[in-house]
Amino acid sequence: MPELPEVETTRRGIEPAIRGQVIRSILVREPRLRWRVPRELPEEAAGQRLRDLRRRAKYLLFDLERGTMILHLGMSGSLRLMPCSTAPALHDHVDIVLDSGLCVRFNDPRRFGSLLWTREDPLQHPLLRSLAPEPLSAQFNGAYLARAAGGRSVAIKQLIMNGQIVVGVGNIYASEALFRAGINPRRSAKRIKRAEFDALAKSIKVVLRAAIRAGGTTLRDYVNPQGSPGYFRQKLYVYERTREPCRVCRTPIKHLVQGQRSTYFCPKCQK
Repeated sequence: MPELPEVETTRRGIEPAIRGQVIRSILVREPRLRWRVPRELPEEAAGQRLRDLRRRAKYLLFDLERGTMILHLGMSGSLRLMPCSTAPALHDHVDIVLDSGLCVRFNDPRRFGSLLWTREDPLQHPLLRSLAPEPLSAQFNGAYLARAAGGRSVAIKQLIMNGQIVVGVGNIYASEALFRAGINPRRSAKRIKRAEFDALAKSIKVVLRAAIRAGGTTLRDYVNPQGSPGYFRQKLYVYERTREPCRVCRTPIKHLVQGQRSTYFCPKCQK
């Protein structure tokens, strides 16, 4: 599933080419995504100028002059920037056709992604208005994490993957951040010390920024807007490295399941 670094990589990859462009048309080949593409979207968007492309959590916000398209990549989706004349491939469900001759093409084999429309403030949309702070924002720090833990007995890895606590820290990056902070993913959140929360908040930011610089992490389906894979996988310390030696202490990496998600950690480096 594309996580925050993959979504931010996508945003940065296409934003320079589409900002200020006028939408010639929206071509919907398959409207049956996670939620049906609104029937009125092509008519509403046509002729409008794209003022900005923002990200909130894993959602991309295409700000037009009178309304916003809200796009989510789902489990297997990707956006590609290409000439409008390029023949569509299998699972190319939507084209945002620009007056520059380029189009933003949405491919989603599993169709768990979505493309919605609103004329109101998109940050107040039901899908976005209750989202927690961004992990790369100044609001997210050790003090905030300590308050959010609030005596909870839940495992620390599950706490930082809770979208009501912080958005965008998916399974890969949670495991990597906990390793860098030296915290065992099984520890109860209420047992984490304040200094450890400081280290963890910092590690989350470091890991996410490094992943964005590397273009994301390709495990299965993800490619960036140029069709290339993300290369952060080559820099992973623990994720999907079961029984391989820790890059720091050479102890074999362990694997366990938490909340139906795979967790990877070093039993020596993480206490």
